[in-house]
Amino acid sequence: MSLFDTRVPAVVLRIDRNPFHHGTLGAVRSLGRAGVDVHVVADCAQSPVGASRYLSGLHTPPPPGASPAEIAAVLHRVAARIARPSVLIPMDDACAVAVGRARAELAPAFLLPDQPGELPARVADKAELAGVCASLDVPHPETLVPDGAAEAARAAWRLGLPVVAKWSRPWLVPSGGGLRSTVLVRSAREAGELFLRAEEAGSRLLLQAFLPPGADRDWFFHGYADRSGAVRAGGPGRKTRARPRGAGLTAVGRWSPNPQVRALAERTTAELGYRGVFDLDFRRCGTTGRYHLLDFNPRPGAQFRLFTDTAGLDVVRALHLDLTHRPLPQGAPRWGRRFVVENYAPLSALRPEREAQGGRELAWHARDDRAPGRALWALWGRHVGARLRDRAHRGRDARPDTAPPARARVVRQASAPATNRMGVPDRPDEDRAGSH
Repeated sequence: MSLFDTRVPAVVLRIDRNPFHHGTLGAVRSLGRAGVDVHVVADCAQSPVGASRYLSGLHTPPPPGASPAEIAAVLHRVAARIARPSVLIPMDDACAVAVGRARAELAPAFLLPDQPGELPARVADKAELAGVCASLDVPHPETLVPDGAAEAARAAWRLGLPVVAKWSRPWLVPSGGGLRSTVLVRSAREAGELFLRAEEAGSRLLLQAFLPPGADRDWFFHGYADRSGAVRAGGPGRKTRARPRGAGLTAVGRWSPNPQVRALAERTTAELGYRGVFDLDFRRCGTTGRYHLLDFNPRPGAQFRLFTDTAGLDVVRALHLDLTHRPLPQGAPRWGRRFVVENYAPLSALRPEREAQGGRELAWHARDDRAPGRALWALWGRHVGARLRDRAHRGRDARPDTAPPARARVVRQASAPATNRMGVPDRPDEDRAGSH
């Protein structure tokens, strides 16, 4: 007999147009392997996700920038087609915020964790999170929210350059406009100029003290807070490779014990009354040794399948079991287990699996679901080719007699630039971007 109530489908929702979001495929495979019908509401036209044998249905998503009301309307149409109550799994922050606000309206067509509707928006907003951490006495980098361009410049000097600049609601940043959710600014002038684009970004600019990376400093914690508030499934993980290097999303992660990170995660979610799946990012300060909470994502992280215990439980399975009032199996952590994203870390993916203590999971390739892995490389090749052509086109169009505008480099709490003897940044290095 299955542990799961297979009469209850799952609906995986993603408004983000990233075709290489491997977390979506992870959710499809995790529940599909358990016998659950999995429907995806996302743009999978150019994504390996659409090739999965575990995909039961594919539905047109809301357009980018859709309001919570528009997202709810799309979900109601999907619910009418499925004609059964379903477990709803938002896979990006925009969807998590919209679903939280429309929770009462979406029930009973969808099963959702019982928590305050504005809580996902509160923790996902980077400026609000700073206040949350202060109220809970959870370490967080010093953060300032300027009211004007001049104040932004002064704040950058006060925090000490370089500083991290973030848009408080990154899901509102429009694509194609040159803005990124998080950048490292190296001058007060850059901070002031960035503030002037707040209307374009759709949310407030905040400036944050920079915590340099280093060996064993970047950690994340994935978990599921059940109906009682207890954290089930998941665990602490260490980012061993990132794309780009030293910053950005996890290319290779390892399940590693860390009592301090676990204690911080459990205390934070308990004091907030949080329910559901969450993904937290931490960075350890090299000076104090304290772990600072950088991000609180109120949804599954893309590499959640790293935390699959000896009973086969992960955070998405825990969500489905708990919301259908099924018991959660008791498994043990698989310390040393690795998760590798092949298109971001191909050499790590090619290493023999036996080298990974606790096992290994690839983001795209799986013996029981081969089509997404086969589709990946053709789609990725086209994606990279298009990016290179676009970059070359922009280079040809650039006028050599026009000075380019100051540009903040994209990072995710990346390493500081090289400096000369006077402490002034030396030659620029490559742009850095990514999200966990």
